[in-house]
Amino acid sequence: MLEDLLSGAWQSVVFGIVGVGLMAAGFGLVDLLTPGRLRDLIWVDRNANAGLLLAANQLGIAGIVFTAILTSYSDFGKGLASTVVFGLLGLAIMALAFVVLDLLTPGKLGEVICSPEPHPAARVSAATHFGAALIVCACIA
Repeated sequence: MLEDLLSGAWQSVVFGIVGVGLMAAGFGLVDLLTPGRLRDLIWVDRNANAGLLLAANQLGIAGIVFTAILTSYSDFGKGLASTVVFGLLGLAIMALAFVVLDLLTPGKLGEVICSPEPHPAARVSAATHFGAALIVCACIA
């Protein structure tokens, strides 16, 4: 009983570290897709557009990690590997969705996201990021 509890706790720690790592990669992805430094845009400039996009990205990655863990293989190694693979796949699909949306809309989406004035395109972009993550979640389940 205690051994199972300790094993489950250890696995939770490892999955948690992987999840936080994937969310950090998501931060890096949004930083790469938007001009300027994301940390300055959100925490110094208080840019609502960038904050909304990052929030959607972080929730999307968390959803992918949650779904991958919830439907995980009974073998810990396979479950961890599938979580990493689907997390990275989700990041790639979210980046692709951002690029496609940028191609379909006027102007440069990254510049719109960095604009200090709230812009409806930030909401559309956030929904696109989160929607892409939900597609990956559905593929896992």
